[in-house]
Amino acid sequence: RCLIAAPLSRASDIIRTIRDPEKPNTLEELEVVTENCVEVQEIGEDEYLVIIKFTPTVPHCSLATLIGLCLRIKLQRCLPFRHKLEIYISEGTHSTEEDINKQINDKERVAAAMENPNLREIVEQCVTEPD
Repeated sequence: RCLIAAPLSRASDIIRTIRDPEKPNTLEELEVVTENCVEVQEIGEDEYLVIIKFTPTVPHCSLATLIGLCLRIKLQRCLPFRHKLEIYISEGTHSTEEDINKQINDKERVAAAMENPNLREIVEQCVTEPD
């Protein structure tokens, strides 16, 4: 399977600036996401599978689901090509990674989360580019 350079760097650039929900830092500065955590595979003509594996700062991080949600929302909004998204916690880095992986890859749960005004506001603050 071959990795596509342009979509790969595009996806990396998009998630690099997402801010942590609790700290003033970006996810990249906290090493929650790195260039190596993004994988892009071509799955059809001009359609790609984008796989993100992020690493929470601590194994019991209560914000892991929220971070996954921020990654998904920002990529859905900003990727300029047709894509499928899979977002996972890096294996062995979180105490409830299976549950969280299911949650952040479930369209209905993501949609329901974004209907919550408080949650939506936090996500917006994390994904909006600073001026």
